[in-house]
Amino acid sequence: MAAKGGATPSPGGTGPAAGNGRLFTVGLVTAWYSSNIGVLLLNKYLLSNYGFKYPIFLTMCHMSACALLSYAAIAWLRVVPMQLVRSRVQLAKIAALSLVFCGSVVSGNVSLRYLPVSFNQAVGATTPFFTAVFAYIMTVKRESWITYLTLVPVVTGVIIASGGEPSFHLFGFIMCIGATAARALKTVLQGILLSSDGEKLNSMNLLLYMAPIAVIFLLPATIFMEDNVVGITIQLAKKDFTIVWLLLFNSCLSYFVNLTNFLVTKHTSALTLQVLGNAKGAVAVVISIMIFRNPVSITGMLGYTLTVFGVILYSESKKRSNKP
Repeated sequence: MAAKGGATPSPGGTGPAAGNGRLFTVGLVTAWYSSNIGVLLLNKYLLSNYGFKYPIFLTMCHMSACALLSYAAIAWLRVVPMQLVRSRVQLAKIAALSLVFCGSVVSGNVSLRYLPVSFNQAVGATTPFFTAVFAYIMTVKRESWITYLTLVPVVTGVIIASGGEPSFHLFGFIMCIGATAARALKTVLQGILLSSDGEKLNSMNLLLYMAPIAVIFLLPATIFMEDNVVGITIQLAKKDFTIVWLLLFNSCLSYFVNLTNFLVTKHTSALTLQVLGNAKGAVAVVISIMIFRNPVSITGMLGYTLTVFGVILYSESKKRSNKP
């Protein structure tokens, strides 16, 4: 019985505070999904439908926004405490990660010029396969045989999806595979290069240092590989100023992908994050098909489903193998 004049406690933490907490988490997840899927679809629209065929310049815009907004969020808004780079060696390691990161993002953007988002996501789902391969090669870290077995449907699904993809493009496929492999390589490299306690950086601080370095890498690349891209962009803006707003919005959205990913990781469990991550790709596929109306085949969708199923099995196997 509750004390006289006192409020009856809410069983199971179902009071206003718990309700507000759940609402906050739902809002974060919604923002995470919206920013992730939004930047993916907008990249596709700009590079393929709009005709802005400059993926390196687009990536440089993304990195410039990430550099500026990261500094504002950490130095002024204090979203997270600022972590300082302590040595030239640590800075060199961050630069190496930034180079791999650039390769991943540019390759992914190039692939969107040639491949539909649905197939792009199917190939991207093979990240665990490349992570396991790089971890084995670079750290001689061996997983259980069951974990390796779960990678069979991951790879098989992409092979099936490739065979059944009506809009298959070999160069786009190679770029997408390269982007996926580079993303996995960055994860493994980060674990190796920034493994000591004195060098570890949270994802927001790592982005703060990687983004401006990425701009330095991308600037000469876009000048030499995308002839007169700035002049062409200015001419496009004179004809239709919408391109400026699209580039600004897309660049800012690319930063919020990283911010919301950090916040969702912080405020949810590892299991919840795995489930949400697997579902996010499927949601992106459905929305992209509805918007772009790209043709899909039953074989392609079965292949993608098999890949996602393999990723879920892989995540479950990794979770069990990490238990003491």
